[in-house]
Amino acid sequence: MASTLADINSQIKKHDEQIAQLRKQAEELRNQERAGVVEELRKKIAEYGLSAADLKLGGRAAKRATAVAAPKAAAKYRSPTGETWSGGRGRKPRWITEALAAGKSISDFEIK
Repeated sequence: MASTLADINSQIKKHDEQIAQLRKQAEELRNQERAGVVEELRKKIAEYGLSAADLKLGGRAAKRATAVAAPKAAAKYRSPTGETWSGGRGRKPRWITEALAAGKSISDFEIK
């Protein structure tokens, strides 16, 4: 059976149309099933008196509210005025940068 390029392209187009129709049918079926699932869940939620918090459905705000804050790092340096710094990531406090610019050493502020 000899096929020409035009025949093959015609078959591809026909199959692409069938694929599009099947995808549309699948989407419609999924939406129908989804509606049934949503209704079933609503009944169960009402039956058991569940809340969004029970289902852990709070979104970002709930995640922030329930997240545990990271423990603060212990202070390694203390300024003459009593300010402290752990020496961790990020920018150095102003009192450290000013002292370093004035020629002092960071070891001068270590808490011993």
